[in-house]
Amino acid sequence: MTSIQTVPPEAHQAPALTIADIKRYICPLATDQEAMMFLRLCTSQSLNPFLREVYLIKYNDKSPASTVVGKEAFTKRAEAHPEFDGFRAGVILTDEDGNIAKPESSFASNGMTLTGGWAEIYRKDRKYPFRVEVGFDEFNAKQGQWNKMPGTMIRKVALVSALREAFPTAF
Repeated sequence: MTSIQTVPPEAHQAPALTIADIKRYICPLATDQEAMMFLRLCTSQSLNPFLREVYLIKYNDKSPASTVVGKEAFTKRAEAHPEFDGFRAGVILTDEDGNIAKPESSFASNGMTLTGGWAEIYRKDRKYPFRVEVGFDEFNAKQGQWNKMPGTMIRKVALVSALREAFPTAF
């Protein structure tokens, strides 16, 4: 039986959520426990699933659900931080001779293999940017958007990782 847990709207600027709402509208395959954990995360971190700030993903009823905080939640919070001074991000590409390119984009050129992503976060109160590079093989989930947009996904991973390092108390 599903217990009803309500979160006040002011907690996350969305209509009050219940476990039943999460299972009906956000992730039908979620168990009550997974929906409750998602509800608690949304409440404690002021994340709104209807603004695509957080996702509860479950591909089948045999695997556990995953909670994914969207890139936009990180970038919105960074922009609101008084010390935030911008960012740069892109992908890491390697050609057949081992030459590496790091364009500020998520586009993989012909003849180049996508091997990773990178990001730099700038803070007004720091002399040097926070720089992160991540390997594609380490994060490639091989499902969903990773199959459709691998460059975009690895760039997001690098950006979120760098934002976490640059603003550890905010994230």
